Amino acid sequence: MHLVRYQHGHTISHGYLDGDSIGAITGDLFGAHTRGPREVKRAEVKLLAPVQPGKIVAVGSNFADRAREAGLPAPAFPLIVLKPPSAVIGPDEAIELPPQSRQVEHSAELAIVIGRRGRWITPDAAPHHILGYTCANDVTARDIIALEGLWTRGKSFDTFCPLGPLISTTLNPNDALITCRVNGQTRQMTSTHDMLFSAQQIVAFVSSVMTLLPGDVILTGTPAGAGPLAAGDLVEIEIEGIGILRNHVRASEQAAE
Repeated sequence: MHLVRYQHGHTISHGYLDGDSIGAITGDLFGAHTRGPREVKRAEVKLLAPVQPGKIVAVGSNFADRAREAGLPAPAFPLIVLKPPSAVIGPDEAIELPPQSRQVEHSAELAIVIGRRGRWITPDAAPHHILGYTCANDVTARDIIALEGLWTRGKSFDTFCPLGPLISTTLNPNDALITCRVNGQTRQMTSTHDMLFSAQQIVAFVSSVMTLLPGDVILTGTPAGAGPLAAGDLVEIEIEGIGILRNHVRASEQAAE
C-alpha cells in the first residue's frame, strides 16, 4: 500500500494512493483506522511530508563507498545522530541554504517510518515495528561539520530533511535502487543491497539506545556521490517502489537580507 499525507483545499488528511486516485484514511494511521473510497485525484491535491516525526535518527557511513569517499573506515556499528522534526519539508517545498554555510550537500537516503512502539527490538522482529519506507534527503552543511567536528548543527537547519512523496508499506528495503539527480544529472545511484547495516539491523541498534515511537523516522545512510547544492538547483531523490521526491533549492530569506 502507498500512504500519503495531503492537503485538499484547507483540509489536511492521511490517505492511500491507488493509481492516480486517493482515498482518505480516518482514525489513527498507526492504530485503528478505516479507509474511505477513492474520491480525489492526485493532481487535485498537494502532497505533504507523509509523516510528522517525533524524532529523526540519521545513520552515517552506512555504505562502504561513502566511507571511502570521506576517508573514513567502515564502522563496526551504526553511527547515529539526531535531526530535529523542524527540519522536515515535503515534496516540492524549497530547501533553503542558510547564511552560515557555503557547502550544503544533498544525501539521497531510504527512510524507515516506525509504526509500532518498541525498545530492544531484535532484527527479526523489526519488520513488525516498521510502517513502511519513504525517500529522504539528509541535507547537510558539510563545512560546519568539518569546522566543529560534530554533526548536529550541520544537519539541523530548517528544510534539511525533505521526506516523501509517499510511504510504501510493501517495499523490500534490502534491494531498492536509490538515485539522486541534480538538474537532471545523476549524482548518486546505488542499491540498498550495498548498505553495511540493513534496515532491520538499524532498527534493532537504534532501539537498543532509545524507545522508538510511531511516526519516528530513521534515515539509513547515503551512498557515494553526495555533493553541493546551489540556489536554483532542482534535486530529485528517487527510490524504486516509492517514487520521486523533488525539491528546489533557494537561498534563505535571511541570507538575502
